[in-house]
Amino acid sequence: MKIAVTSASGKLGASIVKHLVDLIGKDNVIGIARTPEKAKHLGVEIRKGDYNNREDFNNALKGVDKVLLVSGMDEPQKRIEQHRNVIEAAKQNGVQKIVYTSIIGSETGTAFSPVVNSNRQTEEDVRNSGLHWINGRNGIYIEPDLEYIDTYIKEGEIRNCAADGKCGYTSREELGFAYAQLLYNDSLNDNTYNLLGEAITQTQLAEYINEVYKTDLNYTSVSVEEYKKERQEALGEFMGTVIAGIYEGIRNGANVVPSDFEKVAGRPHKSTLEIIKNYHQNHPQNLA
Repeated sequence: MKIAVTSASGKLGASIVKHLVDLIGKDNVIGIARTPEKAKHLGVEIRKGDYNNREDFNNALKGVDKVLLVSGMDEPQKRIEQHRNVIEAAKQNGVQKIVYTSIIGSETGTAFSPVVNSNRQTEEDVRNSGLHWINGRNGIYIEPDLEYIDTYIKEGEIRNCAADGKCGYTSREELGFAYAQLLYNDSLNDNTYNLLGEAITQTQLAEYINEVYKTDLNYTSVSVEEYKKERQEALGEFMGTVIAGIYEGIRNGANVVPSDFEKVAGRPHKSTLEIIKNYHQNHPQNLA
């Protein structure tokens, strides 16, 4: 059985490859990357695949039984067509099963909703592909908060517009484990699964970070408009608007959904505190 993983040079794709190798051996795993050299370190066969190039995937998916489609990073409407290049190439090559990494989020009412809706369109395309399919809906990664820890420490606070809203966080490591199971275990086929951990507030997040990093962060909630303005000034209009929309969704309860992680992975999702401890141990440069 040959299983291919797109965007293998990215952090999520690389995690999925690593866990698949543990499960089925490196000879059965193929990584696909827009720049193959960036994925060579994974120790599996690497093939070229640019989401904008259907012909790349016509070649990359030859002899592949199952494919993991990692959601692209382009603007929403462009992503839909890019993902279709992979889906159509999978059909052409006789791939039996396609697994897609989608997201949890509000489909209306926030600046993040267009991104969520582009994912929902690809979910529909995957369901209608005629192949066996699985759509995983990812919770929000905890890693960006931890990568940002030095800024939080400098500012003395975690600041956003989530208010008292709760968010079921996950990590790329947990997701890599879950997606390896989704690819391998055909009894899970033809379903959509929410992949996330316990739902916590931003105040709880600050407390967990304080416990692990020995910091003294507070959580400060600001209005959606104020936070959007701050993020746009820091990150540019598009990305700033999207980030504000994510936290607005948390504020509105969009990220509190039942989790299917244990059903998929065969074990409970690790706690947020445990994930933060593991990250801290593996990234000592982030010691304050």
